[in-house]
Amino acid sequence: MKKEFVVQSIDASHDGSPYVVVSLASAKDLKGGMESNPPSPYDSPKVMGFTNVNDMMKDLNKMFSGMANPAMAGNLTQIKLDMHEYKDMGLSVGDKVSLELTKDEPLGV
Repeated sequence: MKKEFVVQSIDASHDGSPYVVVSLASAKDLKGGMESNPPSPYDSPKVMGFTNVNDMMKDLNKMFSGMANPAMAGNLTQIKLDMHEYKDMGLSVGDKVSLELTKDEPLGV
């Protein structure tokens, strides 16, 4: 299986190890989301209301995932790369990349 992606963000590893976390968004989702729902400069930020602390804790993950880009919430693929791999690839935000997944077949019966 081969899929096309666009590099959405590049972040340092959260645990301080020598890795880079690359977030990828599907190229099809970006095209479809932009055509069907173009951003408007007059759109106001979404505000979530909570009646109590328990509701806030239940919906906290939804709130944080929607803050970066509401159209892309939950549609990111993240890859952890070694620093050498990252430097060799020369990735930057906005680059188009393809990811190919194959299943290794065991030898023999």
